[in-house]
Amino acid sequence: MDEKTRLAVSAAEKRTLPKRIFKWLDRRAGLDKLMKESLDEPIPGGARLAYVFGSGLLFIFISQIITGICLALYYVPSAETAHTSVAYITKQVAAGAFLRSLHYYGSSAMIIVLALHFLQTFLYGSFKGRRELLWMSGAVLSFLVLGMGFTGYLLPWDQKAYFATAVGTNIVGQIPFAGNWLTRLLRGGDTIGTLTLSRFYVAHVFLIPGAIFAFIAAHIFLFRKAGAAGPIHEDPVQPKLAHESFYPRQVLMDMALALLLMVGLGFLSYFHPVGLGPIANPADTQFLPRPEWYYLPMFEWLKYWEGPKVVLAVVVIPGLLAMLFFLMPFLDRKLERRPWRRPIPVLAVAFVMLGVIYFGVKSEWDDQHDAAVSSQLAKQDQQEQAYTAAPFEPYVESPGGTGPLALPTGPVNPLVAHGKGIFQAHGCSGCHGVSGMGSSAAPTLVGVTTKFPEVQLIGLLHDPSAKMRAGHMPAVDISAGEMSALLSYLGVLGTNAANVPAASGLLPAPSQLSGGEVEAHVNGMAGTRGSTEGVAATKVSAAAAVGQQMFEERGCLGCHGPAGGGAKAPAIAPMIAKVTDIEVTQLLQSPNAKMKAGGMPSVVASPTELSSLVAYLRTLPAPRVGKEIQGEKVTADATPYPEPSPSPTAASPSYPSVPATPAMPGTAAAIAPPTAGHALFVSQGCAACHGPSGEGTHFAPSLIGVGRKFPGAALPTLLHHPTSKMRAGGMPVVKVNDAQLVQLVAFLSSLAPASAAAPNSVKGIATASAPAPQPGSPVAGTSSGSTTAPAAQQAVAVPLSPLAQRGQKVFERNSCESCHGTGGLNGTVAAPGLAGTASILPASVLEDLLRHHSIQMQKGGMPLTNMNAQDMKSIVAYIRAMPSAGQ
Repeated sequence: MDEKTRLAVSAAEKRTLPKRIFKWLDRRAGLDKLMKESLDEPIPGGARLAYVFGSGLLFIFISQIITGICLALYYVPSAETAHTSVAYITKQVAAGAFLRSLHYYGSSAMIIVLALHFLQTFLYGSFKGRRELLWMSGAVLSFLVLGMGFTGYLLPWDQKAYFATAVGTNIVGQIPFAGNWLTRLLRGGDTIGTLTLSRFYVAHVFLIPGAIFAFIAAHIFLFRKAGAAGPIHEDPVQPKLAHESFYPRQVLMDMALALLLMVGLGFLSYFHPVGLGPIANPADTQFLPRPEWYYLPMFEWLKYWEGPKVVLAVVVIPGLLAMLFFLMPFLDRKLERRPWRRPIPVLAVAFVMLGVIYFGVKSEWDDQHDAAVSSQLAKQDQQEQAYTAAPFEPYVESPGGTGPLALPTGPVNPLVAHGKGIFQAHGCSGCHGVSGMGSSAAPTLVGVTTKFPEVQLIGLLHDPSAKMRAGHMPAVDISAGEMSALLSYLGVLGTNAANVPAASGLLPAPSQLSGGEVEAHVNGMAGTRGSTEGVAATKVSAAAAVGQQMFEERGCLGCHGPAGGGAKAPAIAPMIAKVTDIEVTQLLQSPNAKMKAGGMPSVVASPTELSSLVAYLRTLPAPRVGKEIQGEKVTADATPYPEPSPSPTAASPSYPSVPATPAMPGTAAAIAPPTAGHALFVSQGCAACHGPSGEGTHFAPSLIGVGRKFPGAALPTLLHHPTSKMRAGGMPVVKVNDAQLVQLVAFLSSLAPASAAAPNSVKGIATASAPAPQPGSPVAGTSSGSTTAPAAQQAVAVPLSPLAQRGQKVFERNSCESCHGTGGLNGTVAAPGLAGTASILPASVLEDLLRHHSIQMQKGGMPLTNMNAQDMKSIVAYIRAMPSAGQ
């Protein structure tokens, strides 16, 4: 064979290589037979555009699976991180916003194509002629598609998703007998939280798609078994028209629809990407929930039903319609397929479809023509647009959480940490968000220091504008030093520098500041801290900042003082100066006998946390002999630890002792020893709202003088039958027997105003006979405009039990401090302190209040507490461990 012939043969072999591969696969997998079975499907009457919707549904479902898998690579299904992970996809991932928009618009396209497929099948009578199972499998698929939309709506965990899901699960709760059980099954408890998100995620990603795959297989099998029904004038049992195979004309029509869907979805996703609203805030009482457009008709339908009749709207009527939908082939059994020859079924379906369209349009019409509703919805849209446009903010583990706190690289600015503590302690995060990114209640504060000059910003904080006051912005009445720290924190919002642990209590010692920070700190304090001469400037490492957070959270400053300078317990720096880090760690984990005698508890923490704590202790300055540190004189012969005093127990509750001096005017008279009436006052929960001595709180007014205002039988009658105003404020009916009522009324009547002022008191400060506040106690370092300190501020911190320590972490992890203040002790403008009010309630009463909020708590915006039993017991233990006056 010559060279020319050999090359020709080789070229021929190469041309047949794909065929050879196909034959090799066909012999082993039967590909040829499979292709013929798939593409040679006979269609009576030939290919038609009306038949494209089934293939369109299959294409969209495959698209949803692919985009859903891509999104699942980044998504984290927990209440703490779900919203951040979706924000990361939208703002950080390359083409993430486009991908998420494809998935979002794909769900709506699936509903539309599903409706068109249903109408085409019904009008053509394609369910007739032994196709009952085919129709019923399609009906099941329809409900599964709606279930995909419902379960996927919650996953972004923004305001819209949270409240729409709350409405949806509440509707399920209206089902008689099983409603509450079904609601708890969906939510994973009484409230919407991480368990709800986890269950919806599993249903959306695994359960419902698995069921859809199974029913699609059954649907295709039954369709191929029964065959295509053909046009409306064809016999559905024995078709007589000429057949045409599925390939090529019908395949081309189906591919044309798929291409049209791809272009349409891509156009929407690129030019109108889906937004993301602020993170879900269950305490937001202003947000108006609206479901996705395909659930709007049901949302509007329920507005017309109230009370017991709502069962008809939720169960009876929808149940009948669903049953008729499933049984359509058995109700319209004649072989006649032309719609004009089937007036009753066609009119019935037309009536239902027009009703669905009417309710959907009416819902939109009502929202647009109600001024208050349209204004709120427009505000929510603006907030969603603002959050979508804002830069991505990474997730930061809250203090007390299970993971490490994400800190900025390099030195930590102590002023920023204390500014963050002030921001949280004054309840700013309750409206502006935990990170100042804004919420439905107040705008974002990112960039506020560049928007307003410093002098103008300070003026606005001290004296808010009319618009700010209309939005319930209170005046920020703090000292110049604290204002300087707050501005430092506001200046770094939206950056990694703001991701520092919040420092509560006193401002940082000058030794913890450097260079210009010392100068700014001294100028801000206006001489209130003392001289900084000779103080070496140091930098605080990230590990030391975490240790400082632990030092404050564990209440170490209650004994050792705010910078460890000594108070009830000696200064730390001299004690550890000649001790290695390993020995310090061992002493923290296992205190010696002398330390235990002084009340030093074991420090239970991970090795990393202990290392951070030791790093912070190494930064503490040594106190100067003879110099005043934080208002107390330190001597060289300070005793290591004082003798421990017996702490009160649950069996022997401690009550405030009788003051040595007369009480202030307008306050309760000298508190008597424990009485049966006072015990009832506490056990019935009255103290949680009116204060431990009836002096009044944010929740309820003072009861001092109530006996004179309602003499005789008026007060008992009022307790048994509160007025409408009292009920609106959350006052319940007092349910006690006659003997107990006499004791309670006697106690209330004893709350009379005192007539004499304390001779040594100045503007409400404790009298000379009262003990001075310790430097480590919460009262030291308070700098509000008023010099009157609540009772909780005068308490001395006591070591927490392991259960209470866990409760403290739960308290912080759930952002309770954003409303109740740092440690929950003193409260903020958003909510009262818990020390001395809720802390004196019995554990069972307190737990019941946390699980079932009173009317006043609900009106105050108290979010639902969705906790497991152990977390609930621990947070109750922590609240009850909060020090009250006199402890």
